[in-house]
Amino acid sequence: MAVKKTKSPPAFGHALFGRGGPIGTLYAFLTTIGGPLVELLLRKRLKRGREDADRLNERRGIAGLPRPKGPLVWIHAASIGEALSVMRLVERLLERYPALNILVTTGTVTSARLLGERLPERALHQYVPVDRLPWVRRFLDHWHPDTAFWVESELWPNLVLETQTRGIPMVLLNARMSVHSFARWRRLPGFIRPLMKGFSAVLAQDEIEAGRLIELGADPVLTPGNLKFAATLLPADTDALAALKDRINDRPCWVAASTHEGEEEIATYVHNRLADDNKGLLTIIIPRHPARGVAIAAKLSRAGNTVALRSANQAITPDTGIYIADTLGELGLFYRLSGIALVGGSLIPHGGQNLLEPARLDCAILHGPHMENFRAIVNEMAARGGAAEVADAEELVKAVRQLLANPKMRSEMAAAAADIASTKEAILDTVLNHLDTVLASIAARARGDETAPQKNSLKNGSHAGP
Repeated sequence: MAVKKTKSPPAFGHALFGRGGPIGTLYAFLTTIGGPLVELLLRKRLKRGREDADRLNERRGIAGLPRPKGPLVWIHAASIGEALSVMRLVERLLERYPALNILVTTGTVTSARLLGERLPERALHQYVPVDRLPWVRRFLDHWHPDTAFWVESELWPNLVLETQTRGIPMVLLNARMSVHSFARWRRLPGFIRPLMKGFSAVLAQDEIEAGRLIELGADPVLTPGNLKFAATLLPADTDALAALKDRINDRPCWVAASTHEGEEEIATYVHNRLADDNKGLLTIIIPRHPARGVAIAAKLSRAGNTVALRSANQAITPDTGIYIADTLGELGLFYRLSGIALVGGSLIPHGGQNLLEPARLDCAILHGPHMENFRAIVNEMAARGGAAEVADAEELVKAVRQLLANPKMRSEMAAAAADIASTKEAILDTVLNHLDTVLASIAARARGDETAPQKNSLKNGSHAGP
């Protein structure tokens, strides 16, 4: 199949006016003339370890790899959580369409490393360009994707509008809109509506998200479910798992996973409250951002705790009370070890993390009150006894104490969570069936079928209302 190249608009002024209304025009103008400021911000991020020095040009739209021949699907996912939610989708798409190649873009260093290890053959990773119009155009000029799938809610205006201008079909996958983002966008209807109209379909996580997206101008909106609920099992190295099991032996153990600043201190408080009654208690803390591990270990050590740091290859000894697992891609390893898991990002106002990852790995699940990003599954878990909410550190002490003391309760809670997780497998098939409308025509053109439709749409799907 000959690659059909899309052309960038020839004139700067023509490209700006009419893009997202007056605010969109101003945004495009400012991000274009603000090149020196953007470069300064990139350098600051690089110093803080938030950019990849060897691949910084990708953030400027300069490709680090050649475009593969044949049809190319571009999937943009903001970071690790979004990327992991579409990993099974990537695998299934490649199985279903043997001529297809997939480009996955993200914006974080940790997600790039993880995808570099896990993406299958015919799938590749690049950093998404910073949303500056010349860099966006450079990116699209090189990759000229046949279609673009955006994941969740990271809507970069220049990137969305420029992709739309080139006639590249776009679908918003696993779409959501947080309460705060929804409130902000509602104040800018002339800006958000052109962005939403660029998508031939929006596949929302649930009816609540669908209602918000419809109000912002999305049409059509479908509700196949949350792809994070159909994600594959988190992997674990078998040798590492065996070695850790040997180290821990029969010590009581629990994990505080994907923690954010402030939650490590809460987990440590719980550990110290329970250590006397649970001889040998091991608390495993897994920071959401592994780069924080060294600082967390130092802070907890200064407070008198016996801490070991995984990234420094410090072994778990009989005296180790707290183990900081500050490595990338090992969450599945520690869920398999613990049996009791606090899902982080929930004791502080962050919105929570995915409960179904520990649910698939035989964990009794605890979480704080701030689970706004996963409210539907939280409600289902609560109704069926698969997870328990704790309001604060004292309630967490009580919940962990109870689960450590009552293995039968732990097992029943974990079984209920696993049962809920198993019912979500069909979501992926539903999403794939919706995407077939776009991808079948691309595959047909790859086979040389000139009668295949050139414009792709999912508009035959049913609407979901608020």
